[in-house]
Order: sequence, then C-alpha cells, then structure tokens
Amino acid sequence: MKYCRLTACAASVLAVLALAAPASAQDYPNRNVTLVVGFAAGGVADSIARLVGQKLSVRLGQPVVVENRGGAGGNIAAKNVVTGAADGYTILVTTTALAINETMYKNKGFAAADFTTLAISASTPEVLAVHPSNPAKNLAEFVTAAKGKPINFGTAGVGSGSHIAAEYFFKVLAKVEAVHVPFQGGAPAINAAIGNQMDALALSLAGGLLTQIQSDKLKGLAVATTQRMPVIKDVPTYAEGGYAGFTASSWVGFFVPNKTDAAIVAKLGNELSAVVKDKDVQDKLRQIGFDPIESTQKEAEAFFKTEVTKWSTMVEAVGISIK
Repeated sequence: MKYCRLTACAASVLAVLALAAPASAQDYPNRNVTLVVGFAAGGVADSIARLVGQKLSVRLGQPVVVENRGGAGGNIAAKNVVTGAADGYTILVTTTALAINETMYKNKGFAAADFTTLAISASTPEVLAVHPSNPAKNLAEFVTAAKGKPINFGTAGVGSGSHIAAEYFFKVLAKVEAVHVPFQGGAPAINAAIGNQMDALALSLAGGLLTQIQSDKLKGLAVATTQRMPVIKDVPTYAEGGYAGFTASSWVGFFVPNKTDAAIVAKLGNELSAVVKDKDVQDKLRQIGFDPIESTQKEAEAFFKTEVTKWSTMVEAVGISIK
C-alpha cells in the first residue's frame, strides 16, 4: 500500500510539472529580462544591446536590463549565461567572438553548440586602411609594395575578428610577411594609424573607422564585403583588389542556453526580428556603420553555424590558439 501511495504521489508531481512547463512559457515574460553583454560598456556590442533592448522592452512589456561582463574575449559572459537558468530571462549579447573562440580557445568551459541563436541583428565589415600619405592607391599596389619586406598592421586586440581576418589575408592569401600590433581597443589603434605609426590598420567599419575614412583622416584600401558599402562607396572590395571570395564581418547576436523552452525561443526570435525591422533601429545602425540583418530565428541559427565553420578555417590556417 505504501508503494502505491508513493507511486501515486510521484505521478501527481509529474503531472503538476508537466502542466507547469507550458504555463511558464505562456506566461513569459513576467519579470525583468537581462541582456548580458560580453564586452565593456561603450563598445559596439553594448551600443546595439542598449538600442535593441529599449525596443524589446516595449514589445515584451517588461524592463530589459543591460549588464556588462567583459573579459576573455567574451567568454566570461558566455559561460555565465550558458551555466545559468535556461528560462529566457538571461540573454547573451555577443559578437563574432563566440564563433572565433570555438576554435581559438581550448579550455573555455563551454561550446558554441551549448547555445541557441535567437538573432544576429547587425553586422559590420572588416576594413583595411592606411594613412593618407601612403603612396598605394589601392590594395594591389599596397601588397606589391609589401612584398619582400616586413610590414606591420594594428588591430583592436589579439583574437579579434579584425586580427584573425587580417592575419589570414596577409599570411594565406597575399603571402606577405606582416607583424600584428595589438591595441587595447579600436580607439587607440585608430589614433596610432592617424599618427602614421603603422603600415596598416585592420578594423571593423563600426569600430570607429567609418568617420575617419569619411573625413579622409584614413584611406580605406579594401572592405571585406561582396559589394561596396554605400557609406564608404569609394573603398573597393577585396574582390576588386584581386582577392575574390574573401569576406569577413563582425556581427552582434543574441543567444540563450540550448535547453531554453522552444516556445520562449520562438517568441524572443520573433520579437528581436521585429525590432530589427523597425526603421528607427535600422537608421541608427547604419549611422554607426552597421547593416541591419533581417532574418528568422531559424535563419540566424543556420548563419551562426556557418560562421563557426568559417572562422574555424581561418583560425586554424593562421595557427592562433589560446589555452
């Protein structure tokens, strides 16, 4: 009899849990949602998190709070989110670093597959720029002048998308001996380039480079897109410079642990997609050098997987590894 009573009790508990699960998803959200940004305040990921977060708050009917947890190339925030509650109330906002770090970091404590992609909301291309006094009129002339002598290039830091993309271009595609000069962020790298302290600067367009090229303080040699960017229409693509197929961009995306309820994932994916379609959001993104990305949650998930593969190829080709 005791066994029967225990069995009945257990069955009742399971029934309650079964009913509670969908109710939780239907009730979502009923409190604050936190966007955990993997980088410091003021950066591109933070800026987009705050822009999107304001609109998302209105659509969800709940406050959306931004929390910055920088460090280890975004890994600290990613690990914090993926090991936390998979309830949709804590969302990771990060960059291309999540795809890059999958191969570059050997012991980060999580895998890219531990996340579900909600949205990749915006992207900005990688650009190679030089001081206006550089005699090279285009990428081909710059590469020709660099043959047979070492050059250096600056970026916003070791392991950044700009670092990996530029290293891959110089080492694998152009076969030029180039020394990487890392800076603590895009601003100091730009200042050094404007001061003509390096041969070239590799940086994403939205990393502060857009205004410097528009004001002719720096000269853009190549942009890693399939077509020229309207905001810097005079800067040719890498393909125009003789390197067809070379594209690279830094994006900002929103992720949750892969155990998050499918209904919550669908809701957040739909709401984030609607936010990116907002004209005000699109205008503000373009003003800082980003292209809005309109896609479904499933399309964003597929894109992220291709990015992991793409960046893995480049990381392995240049031989960069961090333990």
